[in-house]
Amino acid sequence: MEHWFPEREFFMRSQGQVRFIKISSGLQKRTAALALTASVAFVGSMGVMSVLQYQSSLERAALMEREASVATAEERLDAYQADIGAVTQDLEKRQDFIEEMMKVMPADAIQHGSSEEGETSELVQKVSAAVPEAEALARIEARQIAFVEGLTNYADLRSQQAMWALRELGLDPQKMLASAEQGARGGPLETVFADGEIDPRFERLGLSLTRLAALESTLAGVPQIKPTDAPAANSSYGLRRDPFTGRAAMHKGLDFPGAMGAPIYATARGKVTFVGRRGGYGNVVEISHGQGLLTRYAHMSRFEAQVGDRVEAGAVIGAIGSTGRSTGPHLHFEVRVNGTAVNPRTFLELAPDVLKKARRNPGPSSTRTAGNTQGDAGV
Repeated sequence: MEHWFPEREFFMRSQGQVRFIKISSGLQKRTAALALTASVAFVGSMGVMSVLQYQSSLERAALMEREASVATAEERLDAYQADIGAVTQDLEKRQDFIEEMMKVMPADAIQHGSSEEGETSELVQKVSAAVPEAEALARIEARQIAFVEGLTNYADLRSQQAMWALRELGLDPQKMLASAEQGARGGPLETVFADGEIDPRFERLGLSLTRLAALESTLAGVPQIKPTDAPAANSSYGLRRDPFTGRAAMHKGLDFPGAMGAPIYATARGKVTFVGRRGGYGNVVEISHGQGLLTRYAHMSRFEAQVGDRVEAGAVIGAIGSTGRSTGPHLHFEVRVNGTAVNPRTFLELAPDVLKKARRNPGPSSTRTAGNTQGDAGV
């Protein structure tokens, strides 16, 4: 070690003077130890991330494997021949499952389903030939399967569009999904299918709908309308000359000039988490939009919201003022992601168009009416 870190001397010339700097062996060792510790910590964190990604891939692979082993038409025929009553109960529980899942689907989702092809058609043919009295039940099961697969494909496509929109707005959809999925789980045991096992196609639908609901909720919380009626901001996000000191300073939001008492609007759906005074910000309202998104409205003259209020985009939450560190009536508006201020202009300028594209109907060319779809899927 002494050979690797011998005592070293350096000299510097400044304004005609020469100065010597001595770096001891001990200081070099401590510096190297800190660098090694930081490297190990970095490699460790990357390893943890790799393990988590590996576990996620294993879970997905396990689900796909279960999907590949779903009951074939022959096995379902055996079930029909063995006990039609049990099959009927099973289909009723499946229908209850479908109806519960529909509660978290967008309103237009029920217009999309898939046609009865392949496995479902084979099921109807085999059951009709072997157990004629069960033909109606077989058709119901086939329609349920087709409907579930159609909804799953639809939900996955909608999720892809939502993730594209979040990336266009500079957000990380994977991190936001991880944040949405955190939390404890539990509840009473309520089996859905007769044998207590989940048909992988129904399980995949549940996962797809949960993912879509989280992404749609995140999109609804993205700042998407202007917080005031002012035509434009007069002070942008970034480095600027401070209006009080004249020195360079970081401005973490947008300033919108306006008349004293002019309304201030919530820029997206969310929950009011703070109403009060915050130092130089003066009177402030903060709204949490979920998944780490927060908007801050400062220098208000009065409040029109209370902590705990749930607001929609466009709701009046206060009025323009000049409280705090302010040179005149205006709104200071900030967007924060996991506590870090980001440029609000990205959201206000891009979000309306990006969200419009993301919410376009992605349904397949072959669709059914909502009424027919519900009827086809019913028991």
